[in-house]
Amino acid sequence: MIKSRLFATALTGVLALVVVVAPAAAAGPSLAWGPCTESGLERYQCAIAEVPIDHAHPDGPKFGLSVVRQPAADPARRIGTLFLAVGGPGGSGVDSAKGRELAQGELAERFDVVTFDQRGIGRSGQVRCFASVAEQEEFWAAAVIPPANREEERAAASRAREYARGCAEHGGPLLGHLTTADAARDLDWLREAVGDAKLTYAGGSYASYLGQVYGAMFPERVRALQLTAMIDPEGYTNRTTSTLLERSAGTEGVLREFARLCDAAGPRCALSGNALARNAAVLDRLKRGPITVGSLEVRYRDVVPSQASMLYDTQEGWPAFATLVAELERGPAGDERVVSEILTALAFRLDFLDSFTAITCADVRVPQVPSAWPLLNGAFDAQSPHYGRSWWYLTQPCAAWPSSPQRYTGPWHLKSATPALLINNRYDPVTPLSYAHTSRRLLGNAHLITVEGHGHTPLSPCADAARAEYLLTQTVPTTSTCPASPGPFPPT
Repeated sequence: MIKSRLFATALTGVLALVVVVAPAAAAGPSLAWGPCTESGLERYQCAIAEVPIDHAHPDGPKFGLSVVRQPAADPARRIGTLFLAVGGPGGSGVDSAKGRELAQGELAERFDVVTFDQRGIGRSGQVRCFASVAEQEEFWAAAVIPPANREEERAAASRAREYARGCAEHGGPLLGHLTTADAARDLDWLREAVGDAKLTYAGGSYASYLGQVYGAMFPERVRALQLTAMIDPEGYTNRTTSTLLERSAGTEGVLREFARLCDAAGPRCALSGNALARNAAVLDRLKRGPITVGSLEVRYRDVVPSQASMLYDTQEGWPAFATLVAELERGPAGDERVVSEILTALAFRLDFLDSFTAITCADVRVPQVPSAWPLLNGAFDAQSPHYGRSWWYLTQPCAAWPSSPQRYTGPWHLKSATPALLINNRYDPVTPLSYAHTSRRLLGNAHLITVEGHGHTPLSPCADAARAEYLLTQTVPTTSTCPASPGPFPPT
């Protein structure tokens, strides 16, 4: 699922942790580590992995996969290599390393910690869908996602076709090789590059899907899988529309939880006092036309995707959600600076949007005509009158996307010796708990911990301890639930 300046979990999802353990395996790509020279990465070592554009032709053209490493703090007790990946798809692992430690505690002591930009992202063959940055900026400034009326629906269908044509024209040789199956093969090459034979993977959000694809494709090379904020792999890949309906219902459920807890928080929440109805009234106003706050004109398409992202994070996103709606209620008397700061912090990087769309469209299955999107609006409005269309219209360019022969479509049963460990919040706005239950059933060999909390990233010392123990020792926890900490709108 983007690097938000307001809170770190918006759409990039949860960081993926991959632990590789075992003696040296057959030779794969080489990694020549050296000091990182890019600003913010000076503490790390960097390398470029030369991997095939098409893994079906390993001796064919290659491209550079950008990789960063934090060496183990206690090399005498080193277990192996721990890979970190970010979600989206479209987030940059290299950018995520800037200005922070990649891992802490015993994981940082006992593993080299590695992160990378997935193919098609950032420094690893960034997808291009426009002839210039100016053209890219102009396109996204005029994009209407989600549309609020018939006129905007017609414009969205036209622009979806235009966007797909632009990606086909400017995407380069990688465009036909951006499935998650391709990324899983890259990950397997990296596993070989560090000289290890078995892989333990912990990935969240989209990265949970990457882990499930890897486990299905390379079961004999899996030591353990720890997956958080689950994607339903069968639904995402083969029943995309129905799975997006399920996601929409989950987002609406988290909105109701937000409103309930906001009302209970009283003055600690800026929207308390029938928060659900107040938010609905503001969105209805926006459907009829922009709301002016000070001198700032705010549109429906500015607010709805931002609100869905704010529901990811209870600590900063939920208070920002409440503040945004309260200021929009005030109209011209509202604080223009506050509204602008919130919406700007949640704006997606345009390169992220190109990567997100290209990788998503390579994996999913949707109707093959953009005009089908308005026909299904009623179903999405029924599931989620506030955010269903936002999720649905993100996939509209995929209607004009060519099918990829690399796409992995199942089966998903996990045939590793160690069960997978799955962790999911009970109230997750983008990967609902129902996805985790479906994933557990499809994997078969899996244990699920439900965190009794809200948002996209489980915040739970109980779950953190279970995750660390599992990654270090392969011990599957006996617990199936964990409390969340802290809750939204804490007392001051």
